[in-house]
Amino acid sequence: MRLLTLRTSAGTTTAVRQDGGTLTEIDGFSDVGALLQDPAWTAIAEAANGATHAYDGADLAAVVPSPGKIICVGHNYRNHIKEMGREIPEYPTLFAKYQESLIGPNDDLALPQESDTVDWEAELAVVIGKKGRRISEADAADHIAGYSVLNDISMRDYQFRTVQWLQGKTWEKSTPFGPALVTKDEFTAGPLMTSAVDGEIQQQTPTGDLVFTPEFLVSYISTIITLNPGDVIATGTPGGVGHAQDPKRYLQEGQLLVTTIEGLGQLNNRVVKEA
Repeated sequence: MRLLTLRTSAGTTTAVRQDGGTLTEIDGFSDVGALLQDPAWTAIAEAANGATHAYDGADLAAVVPSPGKIICVGHNYRNHIKEMGREIPEYPTLFAKYQESLIGPNDDLALPQESDTVDWEAELAVVIGKKGRRISEADAADHIAGYSVLNDISMRDYQFRTVQWLQGKTWEKSTPFGPALVTKDEFTAGPLMTSAVDGEIQQQTPTGDLVFTPEFLVSYISTIITLNPGDVIATGTPGGVGHAQDPKRYLQEGQLLVTTIEGLGQLNNRVVKEA
């Protein structure tokens, strides 16, 4: 099942189920995050028969617009670890984003006035569907609602001002997320993930090539803090980021960044100067 958050002509949002080219409203739920708060969300979404919309041309918000937590993982693909000159980590490298950084799958990506080193980082996102603390790795899959596509856009100059990365990772309107939450029964980590700038492939790696799996990350993070429905874990990026290239490459005004994971969908974000 594929679940999305649709912006309506009335200026509101609604959770919808995608069936091919048709989006069906899930009445009573303003977005996918709100839907996940109901323990019966799967049955509710399957039974939904609200108003319908065409998928083509739909104005989509970030699939979970207001997650309680966005926890990101650094250095989780071996080829990216190598290109950044690091060692394979013993434990996950964790940092946070905030909901103000999220944008929809087709929204403009804001290029801030303060940074000219804006980089791409294609990522597989895990969305939590069931609350848990100290979840065992064996039980972790039961707490995953599904998966989506995210690009952890990074302002490298701010990121490396200190050894703490957060200030380079959570800029306003910088993180495309969507288009859909694909439930776990329809997706298993492994398919190819790519990012392309103006049609030129920059990253291309199977999502299964992770140091720490989604199940391990759910278990590890839930040891530290309770994971709630709608929380998001961004699982890390593979090699091919602009900062590691020679010469270094960064996003420029007017470019189109396309992020794709086979089986999950595609983000298409035009880079524009922040007003």
